[in-house]
Amino acid sequence: MGKELSSTMIRSGVLPLWKNMGNSPIWGLFKSPRGIFKKDELGLEIGQIALPAALALTADPIASLVDTAFIGHIGPVELAAVGVAIAIINQASKVAIFPLVSVTTSFVAEEDAKGSSRAEYRETEMAEKQSASDNEKEQLMPKMEMTGGMATKRHISSASSALIIGGALGLIQAVILICTAKPLLSYMGVKSDSPMLKPAVRYLTVRSLGAPAVLLSLAMQGVFRGFKDTKTPLYATMVGDVANIILDPIFIFLFGLGVSGAAIAHVLSQYLISLILMWRLMEQVNLLPPTIEDLQLSRFLRNGLLLLFRVIAATFCVTLAASLAAKLGSTSMAAFQICLQVWLATSLLADGLAVAGQAILANAFARNDYEKVMATASRVLQLSLALGLILCIVVAIILQFSSRLFTDDINVLRLLQLGIPFVAVTQPINSLAFVFDGLNYGASDFTYSAYSMVLIAVFTIICLFLLYSSNAFVGIWLALSIFMSLRAVAGFLRIGTRTGPWSFLRG
Repeated sequence: MGKELSSTMIRSGVLPLWKNMGNSPIWGLFKSPRGIFKKDELGLEIGQIALPAALALTADPIASLVDTAFIGHIGPVELAAVGVAIAIINQASKVAIFPLVSVTTSFVAEEDAKGSSRAEYRETEMAEKQSASDNEKEQLMPKMEMTGGMATKRHISSASSALIIGGALGLIQAVILICTAKPLLSYMGVKSDSPMLKPAVRYLTVRSLGAPAVLLSLAMQGVFRGFKDTKTPLYATMVGDVANIILDPIFIFLFGLGVSGAAIAHVLSQYLISLILMWRLMEQVNLLPPTIEDLQLSRFLRNGLLLLFRVIAATFCVTLAASLAAKLGSTSMAAFQICLQVWLATSLLADGLAVAGQAILANAFARNDYEKVMATASRVLQLSLALGLILCIVVAIILQFSSRLFTDDINVLRLLQLGIPFVAVTQPINSLAFVFDGLNYGASDFTYSAYSMVLIAVFTIICLFLLYSSNAFVGIWLALSIFMSLRAVAGFLRIGTRTGPWSFLRG
Protein backbone atom coordinates (compact mmCIF):
# COMPACT_ATOMS: atom_id res chain seq x y z
CA MET A 1 0.00 0.00 0.00
CA GLY A 2 2.82 2.36 0.94
CA LYS A 3 4.33 2.19 -2.55
CA GLU A 4 1.13 3.07 -4.40
CA LEU A 5 1.19 6.53 -5.95
CA SER A 6 -1.74 8.88 -5.65
CA SER A 7 -2.95 10.20 -8.99
CA THR A 8 -2.44 13.74 -7.75
CA MET A 9 1.23 13.12 -7.04
CA ILE A 10 1.85 11.41 -10.35
CA ARG A 11 0.32 14.33 -12.23
CA SER A 12 2.59 16.74 -10.32
CA GLY A 13 5.57 15.22 -12.13
CA VAL A 14 7.66 15.19 -8.97
CA LEU A 15 7.54 11.63 -7.70
CA PRO A 16 9.13 9.83 -10.66
CA LEU A 17 12.19 12.11 -10.43
CA TRP A 18 14.14 9.91 -8.04
CA LYS A 19 14.17 7.07 -10.57
CA ASN A 20 15.48 9.33 -13.34
CA MET A 21 18.01 11.45 -11.49
CA GLY A 22 21.04 9.88 -13.08
CA ASN A 23 24.19 11.01 -11.33
CA SER A 24 22.67 14.13 -9.82
CA PRO A 25 19.96 13.51 -7.22
CA ILE A 26 20.36 17.04 -5.87
CA TRP A 27 19.52 18.51 -9.28
CA GLY A 28 16.48 16.25 -9.38
CA LEU A 29 15.23 17.69 -6.10
CA PHE A 30 15.13 21.18 -7.60
CA LYS A 31 13.57 20.19 -10.92
CA SER A 32 10.05 21.29 -11.90
CA PRO A 33 10.01 24.43 -9.74
CA ARG A 34 6.79 25.57 -11.43
CA GLY A 35 4.79 23.30 -9.13
CA ILE A 36 6.37 24.65 -5.96
CA PHE A 37 3.20 26.42 -4.77
CA LYS A 38 0.79 23.93 -6.28
CA LYS A 39 -2.20 23.15 -4.04
CA ASP A 40 -2.15 19.41 -4.68
CA GLU A 41 -2.46 16.69 -2.05
CA LEU A 42 1.17 16.96 -0.95
CA GLY A 43 1.22 20.76 -1.05
CA LEU A 44 -1.82 20.98 1.20
CA GLU A 45 -0.37 18.45 3.63
CA ILE A 46 2.90 20.39 3.89
CA GLY A 47 1.04 23.66 4.30
CA GLN A 48 -1.25 22.35 7.02
CA ILE A 49 1.76 21.21 9.04
CA ALA A 50 4.35 23.85 8.16
CA LEU A 51 2.37 27.06 8.58
CA PRO A 52 1.14 26.47 12.17
CA ALA A 53 4.57 25.01 13.07
CA ALA A 54 6.37 28.07 11.71
CA LEU A 55 4.07 30.43 13.57
CA ALA A 56 4.54 28.46 16.80
CA LEU A 57 8.31 28.35 16.40
CA THR A 58 8.58 32.07 15.74
CA ALA A 59 6.17 33.02 18.53
CA ASP A 60 8.75 32.54 21.30
CA PRO A 61 11.58 34.45 19.54
CA ILE A 62 9.09 37.21 18.80
CA ALA A 63 8.19 37.28 22.51
CA SER A 64 11.93 37.50 23.24
CA LEU A 65 12.14 40.39 20.77
CA VAL A 66 9.38 42.12 22.73
CA ASP A 67 11.37 41.47 25.93
CA THR A 68 14.42 42.91 24.19
CA ALA A 69 12.50 46.01 23.11
CA PHE A 70 11.16 46.66 26.63
CA ILE A 71 14.51 46.02 28.31
CA GLY A 72 16.34 48.10 25.70
CA HIS A 73 14.47 51.15 26.97
CA ILE A 74 15.74 50.49 30.51
CA GLY A 75 19.31 50.93 29.31
CA PRO A 76 22.08 49.42 27.12
CA VAL A 77 23.72 47.72 30.13
CA GLU A 78 20.51 45.86 31.01
CA LEU A 79 19.97 44.96 27.36
CA ALA A 80 23.49 43.54 27.09
CA ALA A 81 23.08 41.67 30.40
CA VAL A 82 19.86 40.03 29.27
CA GLY A 83 21.53 39.17 25.95
CA VAL A 84 24.26 37.22 27.72
CA ALA A 85 21.74 35.49 30.02
CA ILE A 86 19.52 34.51 27.08
CA ALA A 87 22.56 33.09 25.24
CA ILE A 88 23.24 30.82 28.24
CA ILE A 89 19.57 29.81 28.52
CA ASN A 90 19.41 29.04 24.80
CA GLN A 91 22.56 26.93 25.04
CA ALA A 92 21.25 24.97 28.04
CA SER A 93 17.76 24.58 26.61
CA LYS A 94 18.80 23.49 23.14
CA VAL A 95 21.09 20.85 24.61
CA ALA A 96 17.96 19.17 25.92
CA ILE A 97 15.18 20.51 23.70
CA PHE A 98 16.24 19.60 20.17
CA PRO A 99 17.28 16.00 20.87
CA LEU A 100 14.06 15.49 22.81
CA VAL A 101 11.71 17.15 20.32
CA SER A 102 13.36 15.73 17.19
CA VAL A 103 13.53 12.17 18.47
CA THR A 104 9.98 12.39 19.82
CA THR A 105 8.57 13.66 16.51
CA SER A 106 10.21 10.88 14.49
CA PHE A 107 9.36 8.07 16.91
CA VAL A 108 5.75 9.17 17.40
CA ALA A 109 5.26 9.55 13.63
CA GLU A 110 6.70 6.08 13.02
CA GLU A 111 4.64 4.50 15.81
CA ASP A 112 1.48 6.24 14.67
CA ALA A 113 2.07 5.19 11.02
CA LYS A 114 2.56 1.55 12.01
CA GLY A 115 -0.49 1.68 14.26
CA SER A 116 -2.55 3.17 11.43
CA SER A 117 -1.35 0.46 9.03
CA ARG A 118 -2.36 -2.26 11.48
CA ALA A 119 -5.72 -0.60 12.02
CA GLU A 120 -6.33 -0.34 8.26
CA TYR A 121 -5.40 -4.00 7.84
CA ARG A 122 -7.82 -5.03 10.59
CA GLU A 123 -10.60 -2.94 9.07
CA THR A 124 -10.03 -4.53 5.65
CA GLU A 125 -9.99 -8.00 7.17
CA MET A 126 -13.20 -7.36 9.06
CA ALA A 127 -14.88 -5.96 5.96
CA GLU A 128 -14.07 -9.15 4.04
CA LYS A 129 -15.53 -11.36 6.74
CA GLN A 130 -19.29 -11.60 6.51
CA SER A 131 -19.66 -14.05 9.34
CA ALA A 132 -20.04 -11.48 12.14
CA SER A 133 -23.64 -11.42 13.35
CA ASP A 134 -25.66 -8.34 14.29
CA ASN A 135 -25.72 -9.72 17.82
CA GLU A 136 -21.95 -9.62 18.11
CA LYS A 137 -21.83 -6.06 16.80
CA GLU A 138 -24.36 -4.98 19.39
CA GLN A 139 -22.32 -6.62 22.14
CA LEU A 140 -19.27 -4.59 21.12
CA MET A 141 -21.02 -1.25 21.59
CA PRO A 142 -21.47 -1.40 25.39
CA LYS A 143 -17.82 -2.41 25.77
CA MET A 144 -16.74 0.71 23.90
CA GLU A 145 -18.94 2.87 26.11
CA MET A 146 -17.69 1.24 29.31
CA THR A 147 -14.15 2.33 28.54
CA GLY A 148 -15.28 5.93 28.96
CA GLY A 149 -14.08 6.79 25.48
CA MET A 150 -10.59 5.34 26.11
CA ALA A 151 -10.89 3.28 22.93
CA THR A 152 -10.65 6.48 20.91
CA LYS A 153 -7.32 7.39 22.51
CA ARG A 154 -4.01 6.56 20.89
CA HIS A 155 -1.63 4.18 22.64
CA ILE A 156 1.73 5.79 21.81
CA SER A 157 4.47 4.69 24.18
CA SER A 158 6.88 7.28 22.71
CA ALA A 159 4.64 10.04 24.08
CA SER A 160 4.97 8.74 27.64
CA SER A 161 8.73 8.41 27.23
CA ALA A 162 9.02 11.98 25.99
CA LEU A 163 7.10 13.40 28.96
CA ILE A 164 9.16 11.46 31.51
CA ILE A 165 12.48 12.49 29.96
CA GLY A 166 11.35 16.08 29.36
CA GLY A 167 10.18 16.60 32.94
CA ALA A 168 13.36 15.11 34.40
CA LEU A 169 15.64 17.15 32.13
CA GLY A 170 13.73 20.34 32.98
CA LEU A 171 14.27 19.89 36.71
CA ILE A 172 17.97 19.09 36.22
CA GLN A 173 18.45 22.12 33.97
CA ALA A 174 16.78 24.47 36.48
CA VAL A 175 18.98 23.30 39.35
CA ILE A 176 22.20 23.53 37.33
CA LEU A 177 21.50 27.01 35.94
CA ILE A 178 20.50 28.47 39.31
CA CYS A 179 23.51 26.99 41.13
CA THR A 180 26.07 27.96 38.48
CA ALA A 181 24.73 31.34 37.31
CA LYS A 182 27.81 33.42 38.20
CA PRO A 183 30.45 30.96 36.87
CA LEU A 184 28.52 30.64 33.60
CA LEU A 185 28.29 34.39 33.21
CA SER A 186 31.99 34.72 33.97
CA TYR A 187 32.72 32.20 31.22
CA MET A 188 30.62 34.35 28.89
CA GLY A 189 32.84 37.33 29.60
CA VAL A 190 30.76 39.03 32.32
CA LYS A 191 33.37 39.44 35.08
CA SER A 192 32.77 40.33 38.72
CA ASP A 193 33.45 44.04 38.13
CA SER A 194 31.15 44.27 35.10
CA PRO A 195 27.98 46.41 35.43
CA MET A 196 26.18 43.64 33.51
CA LEU A 197 26.71 41.05 36.27
CA LYS A 198 23.84 41.87 38.68
CA PRO A 199 21.04 42.23 36.10
CA ALA A 200 22.34 39.18 34.23
CA VAL A 201 22.32 37.03 37.40
CA ARG A 202 18.81 38.18 38.30
CA TYR A 203 17.41 37.44 34.84
CA LEU A 204 19.18 34.09 34.49
CA THR A 205 18.12 32.84 37.94
CA VAL A 206 14.44 33.73 37.56
CA ARG A 207 14.18 32.46 33.96
CA SER A 208 15.69 29.13 35.07
CA LEU A 209 12.62 28.47 37.23
CA GLY A 210 10.66 27.98 34.01
CA ALA A 211 12.93 25.23 32.66
CA PRO A 212 10.66 22.30 33.71
CA ALA A 213 7.69 23.90 31.95
CA VAL A 214 9.74 24.68 28.82
CA LEU A 215 11.05 21.15 28.35
CA LEU A 216 7.78 19.49 29.23
CA SER A 217 5.82 21.67 26.80
CA LEU A 218 8.35 21.11 24.02
CA ALA A 219 8.23 17.35 24.57
CA MET A 220 4.47 17.57 24.09
CA GLN A 221 4.96 19.68 20.98
CA GLY A 222 7.12 16.86 19.61
CA VAL A 223 4.26 14.42 20.21
CA PHE A 224 1.75 16.63 18.41
CA ARG A 225 4.17 17.12 15.52
CA GLY A 226 4.46 13.35 15.21
CA PHE A 227 0.68 13.29 14.78
CA LYS A 228 1.08 15.98 12.08
CA ASP A 229 -0.87 18.31 14.38
CA THR A 230 0.92 21.64 14.62
CA LYS A 231 -2.20 23.72 15.27
CA THR A 232 -2.57 22.69 18.92
CA PRO A 233 1.01 23.76 19.84
CA LEU A 234 0.43 27.00 17.92
CA TYR A 235 -2.71 27.89 19.89
CA ALA A 236 -1.05 27.07 23.22
CA THR A 237 2.10 29.04 22.35
CA MET A 238 0.11 32.05 21.17
CA VAL A 239 -1.90 32.16 24.39
CA GLY A 240 1.27 31.93 26.47
CA ASP A 241 3.17 34.54 24.47
CA VAL A 242 0.27 37.00 24.48
CA ALA A 243 0.23 36.61 28.27
CA ASN A 244 3.99 37.27 28.28
CA ILE A 245 3.62 40.44 26.21
CA ILE A 246 0.85 41.73 28.49
CA LEU A 247 2.73 40.91 31.69
CA ASP A 248 6.07 42.39 30.51
CA PRO A 249 5.27 46.10 30.97
CA ILE A 250 3.32 45.34 34.14
CA PHE A 251 6.21 43.59 35.89
CA ILE A 252 9.02 45.64 34.34
CA PHE A 253 7.64 49.17 34.72
CA LEU A 254 4.47 49.15 36.84
CA PHE A 255 5.94 46.93 39.58
CA GLY A 256 9.43 48.33 38.98
CA LEU A 257 11.09 44.90 38.79
CA GLY A 258 13.21 45.66 35.73
CA VAL A 259 14.91 42.65 34.15
CA SER A 260 13.54 40.38 36.90
CA GLY A 261 10.03 41.41 35.87
CA ALA A 262 10.71 40.39 32.27
CA ALA A 263 11.93 36.99 33.47
CA ILE A 264 8.88 36.47 35.73
CA ALA A 265 6.51 37.26 32.86
CA HIS A 266 8.31 34.76 30.64
CA VAL A 267 8.23 31.99 33.27
CA LEU A 268 4.49 32.40 33.93
CA SER A 269 3.76 32.23 30.21
CA GLN A 270 5.73 28.98 29.85
CA TYR A 271 3.77 27.26 32.62
CA LEU A 272 0.53 28.39 31.00
CA ILE A 273 1.63 26.84 27.67
CA SER A 274 2.56 23.60 29.41
CA LEU A 275 -0.82 23.30 31.16
CA ILE A 276 -2.76 23.88 27.92
CA LEU A 277 -0.75 21.26 26.01
CA MET A 278 -1.06 18.68 28.79
CA TRP A 279 -4.82 19.13 28.89
CA ARG A 280 -5.11 18.63 25.12
CA LEU A 281 -2.71 15.68 25.02
CA MET A 282 -4.55 13.79 27.76
CA GLU A 283 -7.69 13.98 25.63
CA GLN A 284 -5.96 12.20 22.72
CA VAL A 285 -3.35 9.85 24.16
CA ASN A 286 -3.34 7.22 26.87
CA LEU A 287 -0.21 8.33 28.74
CA LEU A 288 -0.01 5.18 30.88
CA PRO A 289 1.86 2.48 28.87
CA PRO A 290 0.99 -1.19 29.53
CA THR A 291 4.54 -2.02 30.71
CA ILE A 292 7.83 -0.27 31.48
CA GLU A 293 9.42 -1.94 28.43
CA ASP A 294 6.91 -0.17 26.17
CA LEU A 295 8.46 3.17 27.10
CA GLN A 296 11.50 2.44 24.85
CA LEU A 297 13.64 4.63 27.06
CA SER A 298 16.87 3.02 25.84
CA ARG A 299 16.02 3.80 22.21
CA PHE A 300 15.17 7.38 23.16
CA LEU A 301 18.39 7.83 25.09
CA ARG A 302 20.59 6.22 22.43
CA ASN A 303 19.36 8.44 19.59
CA GLY A 304 18.94 11.40 21.89
CA LEU A 305 22.59 11.12 22.87
CA LEU A 306 23.64 11.39 19.23
CA LEU A 307 21.58 14.53 18.79
CA LEU A 308 22.87 15.82 22.11
CA PHE A 309 26.40 15.93 20.70
CA ARG A 310 25.06 17.61 17.58
CA VAL A 311 23.17 20.28 19.48
CA ILE A 312 26.05 20.96 21.86
CA ALA A 313 28.31 21.50 18.85
CA ALA A 314 25.80 23.76 17.07
CA THR A 315 24.77 25.88 20.03
CA PHE A 316 28.34 26.15 21.30
CA CYS A 317 29.22 28.04 18.11
CA VAL A 318 26.41 30.58 18.68
CA THR A 319 27.20 30.82 22.40
CA LEU A 320 30.90 31.36 21.67
CA ALA A 321 29.94 34.11 19.23
CA ALA A 322 27.84 35.79 21.96
CA SER A 323 30.74 35.43 24.41
CA LEU A 324 33.14 37.10 21.98
CA ALA A 325 30.63 39.90 21.43
CA ALA A 326 30.35 40.39 25.20
CA LYS A 327 34.13 40.72 25.46
CA LEU A 328 33.93 43.64 23.03
CA GLY A 329 31.79 45.51 25.58
CA SER A 330 28.16 46.21 26.38
CA THR A 331 27.63 48.22 23.16
CA SER A 332 28.75 45.36 20.90
CA MET A 333 26.82 42.84 22.96
CA ALA A 334 23.64 44.90 22.75
CA ALA A 335 23.95 45.17 18.94
CA PHE A 336 24.77 41.47 18.67
CA GLN A 337 21.73 40.58 20.80
CA ILE A 338 19.34 42.53 18.56
CA CYS A 339 20.81 41.04 15.36
CA LEU A 340 20.80 37.52 16.80
CA GLN A 341 17.17 37.68 17.95
CA VAL A 342 16.04 38.88 14.51
CA TRP A 343 18.26 36.27 12.82
CA LEU A 344 16.75 33.45 14.87
CA ALA A 345 13.15 34.69 14.68
CA THR A 346 13.14 34.95 10.88
CA SER A 347 15.22 31.85 10.23
CA LEU A 348 12.91 29.72 12.32
CA LEU A 349 10.15 30.32 9.80
CA ALA A 350 11.98 27.76 7.68
CA ASP A 351 11.93 25.38 10.60
CA GLY A 352 8.19 25.08 10.03
CA LEU A 353 8.98 23.47 6.68
CA ALA A 354 11.56 21.30 8.45
CA VAL A 355 8.90 20.09 10.89
CA ALA A 356 6.55 19.26 8.01
CA GLY A 357 9.32 17.44 6.16
CA GLN A 358 10.31 15.46 9.24
CA ALA A 359 6.78 14.38 10.15
CA ILE A 360 5.83 13.37 6.59
CA LEU A 361 9.16 11.62 5.90
CA ALA A 362 9.12 9.65 9.16
CA ASN A 363 5.64 8.43 8.31
CA ALA A 364 6.61 7.65 4.69
CA PHE A 365 9.81 5.81 5.65
CA ALA A 366 7.83 3.69 8.13
CA ARG A 367 5.55 2.68 5.24
CA ASN A 368 8.48 2.24 2.78
CA ASP A 369 6.82 4.86 0.58
CA TYR A 370 9.98 6.16 -1.12
CA GLU A 371 8.06 8.00 -3.80
CA LYS A 372 6.47 10.22 -1.17
CA VAL A 373 9.85 10.60 0.54
CA MET A 374 11.36 12.17 -2.56
CA ALA A 375 8.26 14.19 -3.42
CA THR A 376 8.27 15.69 0.05
CA ALA A 377 12.02 16.33 0.09
CA SER A 378 11.85 18.07 -3.28
CA ARG A 379 8.89 20.25 -2.37
CA VAL A 380 10.10 21.43 1.05
CA LEU A 381 13.58 22.24 -0.27
CA GLN A 382 12.16 24.31 -3.10
CA LEU A 383 9.81 26.08 -0.69
CA SER A 384 12.66 26.75 1.74
CA LEU A 385 14.75 28.41 -0.97
CA ALA A 386 11.83 30.60 -2.02
CA LEU A 387 11.10 31.52 1.61
CA GLY A 388 14.75 32.39 2.23
CA LEU A 389 14.88 34.76 -0.73
CA ILE A 390 11.71 36.50 0.45
CA LEU A 391 13.04 36.82 4.00
CA CYS A 392 16.30 38.25 2.69
CA ILE A 393 14.46 41.22 1.22
CA VAL A 394 11.99 41.65 4.09
CA VAL A 395 14.62 41.55 6.84
CA ALA A 396 16.88 44.04 5.06
CA ILE A 397 14.02 46.53 4.69
CA ILE A 398 12.50 46.09 8.16
CA LEU A 399 15.76 46.20 10.10
CA GLN A 400 16.92 49.25 8.18
CA PHE A 401 13.90 51.29 9.28
CA SER A 402 12.98 49.79 12.67
CA SER A 403 16.30 49.68 14.52
CA ARG A 404 15.23 52.46 16.90
CA LEU A 405 12.43 50.25 18.23
CA PHE A 406 15.11 48.29 20.08
CA THR A 407 17.45 51.03 21.27
CA ASP A 408 18.13 54.75 21.09
CA ASP A 409 21.85 54.39 21.74
CA ILE A 410 23.80 55.87 18.81
CA ASN A 411 26.77 53.52 19.17
CA VAL A 412 24.53 50.44 19.23
CA LEU A 413 22.68 51.70 16.15
CA ARG A 414 25.99 52.18 14.32
CA LEU A 415 27.03 48.57 14.95
CA LEU A 416 23.58 47.38 13.91
CA GLN A 417 24.20 48.78 10.44
CA LEU A 418 27.22 46.47 10.17
CA GLY A 419 25.26 43.38 11.25
CA ILE A 420 22.11 43.88 9.15
CA PRO A 421 23.66 42.72 5.81
CA PHE A 422 24.74 39.42 7.36
CA VAL A 423 21.33 38.83 8.96
CA ALA A 424 19.58 39.49 5.64
CA VAL A 425 21.90 37.73 3.15
CA THR A 426 22.12 34.47 5.11
CA GLN A 427 18.34 33.90 5.12
CA PRO A 428 18.26 31.57 2.03
CA ILE A 429 21.23 29.60 3.40
CA ASN A 430 19.62 29.29 6.82
CA SER A 431 16.36 28.11 5.30
CA LEU A 432 18.04 25.31 3.36
CA ALA A 433 20.13 24.28 6.38
CA PHE A 434 17.10 23.99 8.67
CA VAL A 435 15.08 22.00 6.13
CA PHE A 436 17.95 19.58 5.52
CA ASP A 437 18.05 19.02 9.28
CA GLY A 438 14.35 18.15 9.19
CA LEU A 439 14.88 15.71 6.32
CA ASN A 440 17.68 13.95 8.20
CA TYR A 441 15.56 13.65 11.33
CA GLY A 442 12.60 12.35 9.33
CA ALA A 443 14.88 9.66 7.92
CA SER A 444 16.11 8.92 11.49
CA ASP A 445 19.59 9.75 10.21
CA PHE A 446 20.73 10.89 13.64
CA THR A 447 24.27 9.50 13.37
CA TYR A 448 25.18 11.51 10.27
CA SER A 449 23.54 14.61 11.72
CA ALA A 450 25.66 14.34 14.85
CA TYR A 451 29.05 13.61 13.27
CA SER A 452 28.73 16.15 10.47
CA MET A 453 27.76 18.91 12.91
CA VAL A 454 30.75 18.19 15.17
CA LEU A 455 33.12 18.59 12.21
CA ILE A 456 31.37 21.79 11.11
CA ALA A 457 31.55 23.18 14.65
CA VAL A 458 35.30 22.55 14.90
CA PHE A 459 35.91 24.48 11.68
CA THR A 460 33.51 27.27 12.74
CA ILE A 461 35.24 27.71 16.12
CA ILE A 462 38.57 28.19 14.35
CA CYS A 463 36.94 30.75 12.03
CA LEU A 464 35.36 32.58 14.97
CA PHE A 465 38.67 33.12 16.75
CA LEU A 466 40.55 34.08 13.58
CA LEU A 467 37.91 36.45 12.23
CA TYR A 468 37.14 37.92 15.65
CA SER A 469 40.76 38.86 16.20
CA SER A 470 41.01 40.54 12.81
CA ASN A 471 37.53 41.99 12.24
CA ALA A 472 35.89 42.14 15.70
CA PHE A 473 32.07 42.50 15.42
CA VAL A 474 31.98 41.96 11.65
CA GLY A 475 34.26 38.93 11.98
CA ILE A 476 31.82 37.26 14.37
CA TRP A 477 28.96 37.54 11.88
CA LEU A 478 31.16 36.41 9.01
CA ALA A 479 32.02 33.25 10.96
CA LEU A 480 28.33 32.60 11.74
CA SER A 481 27.56 32.92 8.01
CA ILE A 482 30.23 30.30 7.25
CA PHE A 483 28.70 28.07 9.94
CA MET A 484 25.24 28.07 8.34
CA SER A 485 26.69 27.59 4.84
CA LEU A 486 28.53 24.45 5.94
CA ARG A 487 25.33 23.07 7.49
CA ALA A 488 23.53 23.46 4.17
CA VAL A 489 26.44 21.82 2.30
CA ALA A 490 26.35 18.84 4.68
CA GLY A 491 22.69 18.29 3.84
CA PHE A 492 23.37 18.41 0.11
CA LEU A 493 26.20 15.90 0.45
CA ARG A 494 24.12 13.27 2.29
CA ILE A 495 21.46 13.06 -0.40
CA GLY A 496 23.92 13.69 -3.24
CA THR A 497 26.12 10.74 -2.26
CA ARG A 498 23.08 8.42 -1.91
CA THR A 499 24.26 7.08 1.42
CA GLY A 500 22.53 6.10 4.66
CA PRO A 501 18.73 6.13 4.44
CA TRP A 502 19.03 7.69 0.97
CA SER A 503 20.69 4.58 -0.49
CA PHE A 504 17.39 3.68 -2.18
CA LEU A 505 18.23 6.38 -4.74
CA ARG A 506 20.81 4.03 -6.26
CA GLY A 507 18.01 1.82 -7.50
